[in-house]
Amino acid sequence: MEKINQTNSLEQTILYLQDKQALELHALKQQFELTYESIKPINLIKSVFTEMTTSPNIKGNIVNNIVGMAIGYLTRRVLVGSTRNPIKKILGTLLQFVVTNVTTKHSNY
Repeated sequence: MEKINQTNSLEQTILYLQDKQALELHALKQQFELTYESIKPINLIKSVFTEMTTSPNIKGNIVNNIVGMAIGYLTRRVLVGSTRNPIKKILGTLLQFVVTNVTTKHSNY
């Protein structure tokens, strides 16, 4: 009788392992699909954009940079204007660069 019990036990173990393997294969396929969807370029762009819009530090940095660039550009336009003199153009660009950097570093938005 012991031989019959061992055979039944072995068959039950085999069935259990086959079921377990089928479940793990199904879970692996689902994880593969999720991973595949998450690495598509459009989904990567969406996740980066979402992260940028929800993070307060990044939003603050973007606002600071935009304000700094706008002030630098306006400063150059006001002080240099539209000139044909190449030296004034170079000095205006340098002035814009300096004003933009100073404004960006010292703004508290």
